[in-house]
Amino acid sequence: MRPLVASLSLAFVATLAQAQLQPASYASVHELAQKEQQPLLNTLRDLVHIESGSKDLEGLAKIAALIASQLQQRGGTVEILQPSDIYRLDDTPEKVGPVVHAKFQGKGTKKIMFIAHMDTVYLKGMLKDQPFRIDGDKAYGLGIGDDKQGVAAIIHTVDILQKLGFKDYGTLTVLINGDEEISSPGARNTITRMAADQDAVFSFEGGGATGALRLATSGIGAAYLTVDGKASHAGAAPEKGVNALYELSHQLLQMKELSKPEQGLKLNWTVASAGTNRNVIPAQAKAQADARALKVSDFDGLEKSLQAKVQNKLLPESKVQVKFEVRRPPLEATEASRRVAEHGKVIYQEIGLPLTVVEQATGGGTDAAFAGLKTKGAVVEGMGLSGFGAHSNDAEYVLISTIVPRLYLATRMVMDLSSGKLK
Repeated sequence: MRPLVASLSLAFVATLAQAQLQPASYASVHELAQKEQQPLLNTLRDLVHIESGSKDLEGLAKIAALIASQLQQRGGTVEILQPSDIYRLDDTPEKVGPVVHAKFQGKGTKKIMFIAHMDTVYLKGMLKDQPFRIDGDKAYGLGIGDDKQGVAAIIHTVDILQKLGFKDYGTLTVLINGDEEISSPGARNTITRMAADQDAVFSFEGGGATGALRLATSGIGAAYLTVDGKASHAGAAPEKGVNALYELSHQLLQMKELSKPEQGLKLNWTVASAGTNRNVIPAQAKAQADARALKVSDFDGLEKSLQAKVQNKLLPESKVQVKFEVRRPPLEATEASRRVAEHGKVIYQEIGLPLTVVEQATGGGTDAAFAGLKTKGAVVEGMGLSGFGAHSNDAEYVLISTIVPRLYLATRMVMDLSSGKLK
């Protein structure tokens, strides 16, 4: 028996025996995960040293080439996709970042997909404020937690599978996009299409402070209300104008009832503007709203309600338009996702660690929601390392101690799904 197995806790051995596993084989996985820790940190260093803000096309091209090379070296058939089917949002740039697509062909039947993103929220030139460095159990760097750790974890999970010679899956697909931080306008349709026939999709956003797996995320939407009226002198001839501000106020008040927080549907108007001068009846007024939902159908219903409401006008001569955009759909927990996540708990028990699974939506949306739109397979978020300080100027880091457990978890998930131990 290997020394690693001999040192495992009695609880670990009992769990293995009960599940009728092969201790020596899984000990090899853990041993390889340990050996992969330093190479993963080296990969993180290389990724952090490439600035890749969502609108930095040069930086995104450079980091995409590095990721593609790493996956190709590990046996993948790799292509760098330039998005053409772009979902135009209010803030979508003319061109968006590429998508790295890699496919590993196995000899089994199960289809498994890994996703992460290589873009960050940071502007070019900020690398000097967050260079890669290690301080105790913390690895710091620009975008290291969101989401370069996810990219590195995927690369080195693939590395472990290759070193094990494990190819019992049908296909292992890797998708790394470059526009997640701007709501994935270029990658969303690709993610949904490729995820549709997968047995499981694992998203490698960070696991958060507790390292929890997440089965649900909030949907994020935005509403844009525009009112066109008619300008006139506010003192001499106000009756000849059509006050866009009055109409906007009427519309906002009648839309207040559309927010239903008890069911997780929230619509809050947050930005408004009107007029040009104090003594001029405003000819135009605008407002923006933030929307949140827990179910995809709630956003569909909200959009229909918005369109219906604007037909009821205070000033018949005004022109009112509303546009609703789904920045991210909700990810809803499914039975398939629950089964896979619960099995993750068993895997973590093998190395003597607890694993939390969260089924209630918390925080913002992620690309996992696009994967969940059409697939019948499991979608599990939070497979990445534990990290803190995302989107901060000088304090983003990941916990090095979570590298080995996360590599073990991801590798074992692939192995058990592929071999039929997890239905």
